[in-house]
Amino acid sequence: MDPAKSIVESPKPSVEASSLEDNSVTANSLKESKVDFESAAYILGDHGPFAKRIENYTVRESQVAMASAIEGTIADKQTLLAESGTGTGKTFAYLVPALLSGRKSLVSTGTKHLQEQLFHRDIPLVLKTLGLNAKVSLLKGRSNYLCLHRMMLTRGSARRLDKVQLAELEAISSWQPITKSGDIGDLNEVPEDSRIWPSVTSTVDNCIGQNCSFFEDCYVNKARKAAMTSEVVVVNHHLFFADKALKDDGFGALLPDVETVIFDEAHQIPDIASNFLGNSFSSWQVMELAGDTRAAELKEKSLIPKLILLADELDKVTADYRLSLGLNERRVGWEDLVDEIPNLPKKLLSLAEKLTEFAEVLEKASVAGEALTRCYERALELSQDCHKLAGDSNLDDVVRWVEVARRTFRIHETPLNIGDALNAYFGNKDQARVFTSATLSVDGDFTHYQQLVGLSSDTPHSTWESPFDYFNQAVLYVPEGMPLPKEDGFADALFEQVLPILQASQGAAFVLFTSFRIMQQFEEKLADYEFNILTQGNTSKREMLKAFVEKPNSVLLGTMSFWEGVDVPGDALRCVIIDKLPFESPFDPVIKARLNAMQNGGQNPFMNYQVPRAVITLRQGAGRLIRSSQDKGVLMICDGRLRTTHYGRVFLNSLPNMRRSNKRDKVVAFLARLAGSKGSKAAE
Repeated sequence: MDPAKSIVESPKPSVEASSLEDNSVTANSLKESKVDFESAAYILGDHGPFAKRIENYTVRESQVAMASAIEGTIADKQTLLAESGTGTGKTFAYLVPALLSGRKSLVSTGTKHLQEQLFHRDIPLVLKTLGLNAKVSLLKGRSNYLCLHRMMLTRGSARRLDKVQLAELEAISSWQPITKSGDIGDLNEVPEDSRIWPSVTSTVDNCIGQNCSFFEDCYVNKARKAAMTSEVVVVNHHLFFADKALKDDGFGALLPDVETVIFDEAHQIPDIASNFLGNSFSSWQVMELAGDTRAAELKEKSLIPKLILLADELDKVTADYRLSLGLNERRVGWEDLVDEIPNLPKKLLSLAEKLTEFAEVLEKASVAGEALTRCYERALELSQDCHKLAGDSNLDDVVRWVEVARRTFRIHETPLNIGDALNAYFGNKDQARVFTSATLSVDGDFTHYQQLVGLSSDTPHSTWESPFDYFNQAVLYVPEGMPLPKEDGFADALFEQVLPILQASQGAAFVLFTSFRIMQQFEEKLADYEFNILTQGNTSKREMLKAFVEKPNSVLLGTMSFWEGVDVPGDALRCVIIDKLPFESPFDPVIKARLNAMQNGGQNPFMNYQVPRAVITLRQGAGRLIRSSQDKGVLMICDGRLRTTHYGRVFLNSLPNMRRSNKRDKVVAFLARLAGSKGSKAAE
């Protein structure tokens, strides 16, 4: 008997998806219309090249409909919000019409992993299947490419490096003559988190642009030139918005003008854009400037004695300012921090004045060469930014806050309403834009996302449901009797409820947390049991997932970085457990300011902001469970507010149509059968 059918409880009512006017395509409309052999619908359909040339290809009606809608959007240069359930095949649904259009297109992804998957796997497969030739470029941010100028400076001041960094620098130097792209991800001998990389890659701050003697050989410059002449350019959201924020800087702008932009993983756009549409000033910028000045002076020899002395003094003033912020790592509002440390603006002014003094000396030194000239320009910019932050400024439309790390700090000014800022970017009517993700709506409503990204309420939108049979493949389990997450006994109750589920499933589970502290407490308790425990922070994400799939009885404990972008199809993952509804902390300085602004504007910040954002995050976490039509498992959410609050229904209605249960014995029996079935297959 199918174990999924042993639980018989009422599913949620189905949510009717909003339709896209004039662009929606159904199976019946395709049959009744005249066949267009060059249309995306035909190409992805039963008799198209994908069905003929790709082994085990399955025609999905939702994919065909989505591709047709995107095809119309591109042709008319309109905007479309395309929500695509897991398994729909959204990648082909947007690539096929984009490539068929013959228009210059840009595809932006949420992660570098998906970016590389598109470039190396998906786009070549679609081009081959369609019999098309198109030049495709992969473009990453500056920090992903080796900088020849900075590598030269670093080699010249190698005495400041430790033994590990010296060995890594030699590995990079040996690799440089044979690499064509300069993409540091291609050099496996040096870890991606190595401390050497910032010394041999560039940022907008330290790039000297056309004045660089290595300009013609610059890997960033070559990548940009390739993108300018390509029909398709693949980037990520960080690069897209960094580029948009730097359009006033000729060399800073990397992206070409295109006729079509497709945002995959588009639910990430509001948060990523917030990081680039505001302003920031960091201790890392100052310390890097001081280090680059020392290296430039060694090479270009301005012979101004005070220069190195001032660089050392600048490091000290910056370190002193960091110490004045306290020992704890935190994110805190500027006003709250000033209330706590009244002389904070005065201390910042001292740092600004030291930067000004440094810039004045660098101006004299700049005649010695291009590297010192760029250091002077950076010092001047940082001095101006620091003076502005130290003085009074109009904060009506932004929130100023401070990020305090172990040894560094960053002062941010973030727009309160990111939608207003994004509206200017998305106002170009002569360009097609597609925003696609599995999670754009809240209980079938796109209003929240439209407001976040500055799109009008009449922007066309549609949802294409997943082809997976969630009702028979998955069970939603919300245990009874859980205390509220804020109550003292929550962590203990969480473990007591989850342990029998993990034992029945024999591991094969993700336990996703909203709190790092609760995750650590859970790990300590779970250590007494025979599971292969994989905890975020102990090794890389890639190594954790590899071990999870390969080793039996694995339980992966993760925080927010595992709630999305993780794909483990098959029997290796039978259970996804979520500790509580993922509401953002109302004490976060940016969230707090935005909630206050909404409250003052007469809105309900909880229902109009906090709930929708938490719903989208929960949908992402829940989406880790069912990744193929053969997967089966349990989604366990240990938060009783799903059943006891008025807003709980919004969360439930936004999840896939799974069977539901609050009976532990039934869920345990279901998982035991799944685990037993897996064991039987392995024995065979």
